[in-house]
Amino acid sequence: MSREDYRLEGRRVVITGAARGIGARLARRLHERGAVVALIGLEPELLGAVAADCGNAPWFECDVSDRAQVDEAVRRTVERLGGLDVAVANAGVGAQMVLIDGDDQIWDKTFAVNLMGSYNLVRAAGPHVAHRDGYFLLTASLAAALHLPLMSAYSASKAAVESLGDSLRIELRPTGAKVGVAYYSELDTDMTSRGFGTEAAKRTLLGAGRRRGLPVAPVGPAIDALERGIRRRSRRVVSPPWVAAILPIRMLVQRVVEVGAGVGLRETLEVARGERPDLTTPQPSAAVPEPKEEAPV
Repeated sequence: MSREDYRLEGRRVVITGAARGIGARLARRLHERGAVVALIGLEPELLGAVAADCGNAPWFECDVSDRAQVDEAVRRTVERLGGLDVAVANAGVGAQMVLIDGDDQIWDKTFAVNLMGSYNLVRAAGPHVAHRDGYFLLTASLAAALHLPLMSAYSASKAAVESLGDSLRIELRPTGAKVGVAYYSELDTDMTSRGFGTEAAKRTLLGAGRRRGLPVAPVGPAIDALERGIRRRSRRVVSPPWVAAILPIRMLVQRVVEVGAGVGLRETLEVARGERPDLTTPQPSAAVPEPKEEAPV
């Protein structure tokens, strides 16, 4: 089988974080290509709308940081779809925080969703994807490789997701299943505008790209890259393309980042301590006993 021969028609795909952003767009794209999708996420009104666009796909309101909920959502997904071929761990949150004197709840919630949510999907969906045509895609970020001030929780959680994907790739090799890790730079999503669209962020390298005429990247090419990556069951998915050049020399570029981020950093940290950005997706304050599913109307 060549890299281009993995057809999407009829492939059974589960996507977390599918209510909006990259997850919602990817679900619609894969549905257009003939895949059968199931959606997992919060925000039931948005999830329902995406499901309607995907041929009344099954969807489950589920907190991915709750292992029991993810187990149940995946069980119901497999029951509805008759199995799984592709699992996409896309759910993620982020927000600016200062490591010292910062909001420790941002740290806890970021790791709960980004890392534990990814692990929970690996644990639940992995056995169903562990076959010759299976593919698991975990969403990391360029932030997994390059670490900026104010992004400690996000960067650390995404670096852990990257390592999770690397280990999973080795463990699934005997089954024939493949594992990919996705790396994005700043994209035009809620992650950028809500979690890091602050005054402090504009003073660091988070905002420097805009001032130097390098705008936040559009989402469309990232969805193209994801579709291509799933078709090829790629080891790595990147968007924009220049991200691929950064990854092999990350240690060198990190040093450049550290020097550049130090300009005016004392004042920037003081500004950050006075800001309270919201996480990109509101998180439930209490666990729900099991995921809620809405039947198509």
